[in-house]
Amino acid sequence: MKKVRFKFTVIVTAVLTILLIGLFTLPIHAQEQPRKFLLLKRGSNQKTQIRFYPGETITYKSKKIGYFVTDILVNLDTEFLYLSENILKPSDILEIHIQRKDPRNRTLNNLTALSLGAGSMIIGLEGINSITQKGQLKISAGVAKASALLLGTGLALLPLRYKTFKLSDKNKIQLVLLEIE
Repeated sequence: MKKVRFKFTVIVTAVLTILLIGLFTLPIHAQEQPRKFLLLKRGSNQKTQIRFYPGETITYKSKKIGYFVTDILVNLDTEFLYLSENILKPSDILEIHIQRKDPRNRTLNNLTALSLGAGSMIIGLEGINSITQKGQLKISAGVAKASALLLGTGLALLPLRYKTFKLSDKNKIQLVLLEIE
């Protein structure tokens, strides 16, 4: 019986040791991979930086083509962007479509959904309350005003989105190649 417990303890200890070694070496291996990305910068604030990694879809307008083109970013080097259908210099890009990529748009989407949802819930719950308590649909003026205010705010926030990133003095495009030697 003691031999079985000893073998079981040795096996469990070995498995836990291997798992712990794996947990500490995985981050080291993950850091060794070179990272390349296209960086869109607005000033020095990191919150306004947007990154496009190889394999991601990018929609851009270049100096050579006067309309937006959607392509897949395949690779980067120090001077060029290699797309699945084109090769570009960063200086050739006029605008990049960032509506789905910009994290500030997620905040605006959440605020819009919150306002519309709260306004709908207030008026809906007031209607259900009045029907169950009084037997008829009657919404008080205060609830109607609050609900209208929330719904109006949500509708006003719908068109507010950051859609494109235009190159200017403050807005810059950088090719970033991080490699560990």
